[in-house]
Amino acid sequence: MSSIKVDEARKVILEKIEVQGTEKVSINEALGRILSEDIVARRNNPPMDNSAMDGYALIANDIQSATPDTPVTLDIIEDLAAGYTPEMVVKSGQAVRIMTGAPIPEGADSVIMQEDTERDGNRVQVKDKAETRENIRDAGEDVREGETVIKKGADLLPAHIGMMAVVGRSSVLVGRRPSVAILSTGDEIMDLDDPLSGPCIYNSNGYMLAAQIKSAGGTPSYLGIARDNEEDLMEKFKWALQCDMVVSSGGVSVGDYDLVKASLKKMGQEMLFWKVAMKPGKPLAFGRIDDVPIFGLPGNPVSSFVSFEQFVRPSIRKMMGATQLSHRSVQAKLTRTIHKKAGRQHFLSAYVQWENGACTVNPTQEQGSGILKSTVNANGLLIFPLELTEMTEGTEVTVQLLE
Repeated sequence: MSSIKVDEARKVILEKIEVQGTEKVSINEALGRILSEDIVARRNNPPMDNSAMDGYALIANDIQSATPDTPVTLDIIEDLAAGYTPEMVVKSGQAVRIMTGAPIPEGADSVIMQEDTERDGNRVQVKDKAETRENIRDAGEDVREGETVIKKGADLLPAHIGMMAVVGRSSVLVGRRPSVAILSTGDEIMDLDDPLSGPCIYNSNGYMLAAQIKSAGGTPSYLGIARDNEEDLMEKFKWALQCDMVVSSGGVSVGDYDLVKASLKKMGQEMLFWKVAMKPGKPLAFGRIDDVPIFGLPGNPVSSFVSFEQFVRPSIRKMMGATQLSHRSVQAKLTRTIHKKAGRQHFLSAYVQWENGACTVNPTQEQGSGILKSTVNANGLLIFPLELTEMTEGTEVTVQLLE
């Protein structure tokens, strides 16, 4: 089977991914979830014109001549706090002491700041003029009745939670988090509390993938390590198929002990591809068993990391109904010339920075499918197109942000 291009592989995968169901959660539990309904305002906010600050509601024309040396004196007819309805109508020569957020009384058309006044009993001296509508917030200035304030598919951030509270929503529909089984494979892999000896290595991929799944919004289910034999692999995959998605790492290249593809085939997997024209991450298997999507990621840690970002993250997010499936990308100027062979799309660990309005990107010095330190020192993946062999210093390039 020949290698499939990255964009084609992503398209094939996403066509096989189904959106999961929804669940209702309180807004206290909604942070980081994917919204499954439009949030529509049921009333204006603010519900009526109100004061933008503490001061005096009055008629602007009454104080056009006011200065610190020649203040205008007005009668105070009412004191009004936020949450209360005004009882008096303001007429010429009168003012209402008003607090921030309190509704504007009938007759008033402006609010003068408290700092520009001096109160004496039931009278106030105004020491500056004001424009009509000055320091008044219009009814519906924030939100209008019937307005869609948050659209379906949004990633819910703290500001969204605040807006849902503004419009009186105590609970919302969100996409259900898919459960994702994680399986690491290989006789050389040991768990973190096991003693290491000889060529054995710790199971970094299992824990890294669990963290990536959480960051994408899924619920990881760590199934441990499968040894390099079909019996153990098939037993572990049977358990894994109880989840909504399966992600394994290792065992998908062409070695004698790379048994994942063979094991899954015996279990009835519909194998759609197992090579992608990318670096790192060429050996990558994708298929389904009983509508459960299964990803066989490479064993090298950087390959596994990059493959997850390109294919698994978008799939998890589609399952939850997200509108943005991947981390956002930016354009940045390359700080040094880089080279590669044609035929594969490269993803280089890189550091993006913004300074004086300019965005630049510098590939990290250590690049390799087994050098995880390269991703630790990066905040993005520089995309080096398949057909190019050189990208020169100063070139505008695309970088997929990881933050």
